[in-house]
Amino acid sequence: MRFLVWVDELGRIHGFEISGHAGYAEAGQDIVCAGVSALSIAAANGLEHFLSRAPQVREEEGFLSCQLAGISDQELEQAQWILQTLKLGIEQIEAVYGPAYILIDQRRWTPC
Repeated sequence: MRFLVWVDELGRIHGFEISGHAGYAEAGQDIVCAGVSALSIAAANGLEHFLSRAPQVREEEGFLSCQLAGISDQELEQAQWILQTLKLGIEQIEAVYGPAYILIDQRRWTPC
């Protein structure tokens, strides 16, 4: 499973993607996949609820993408509470279960 986070030069998260399956256990029994999925869906739902403009979310089997667009700097700062908590939670799962099951990848976000 891969967790990709898009971060700007100030360390602010602008979006994330979760892809693949962890392979820790059989489908329906995989606690790594379930934990990452729960955190990422909760983050996307929280952003949709609290921001004036909903994030761009795409969800498919084994894939979730959530990108912020068209929000003020103030709302971007507020969104960091949710997004940094998501990142911290994913990092903790990776620390416990190891990089064999979840790979964390951070890339530079640049505005279009």
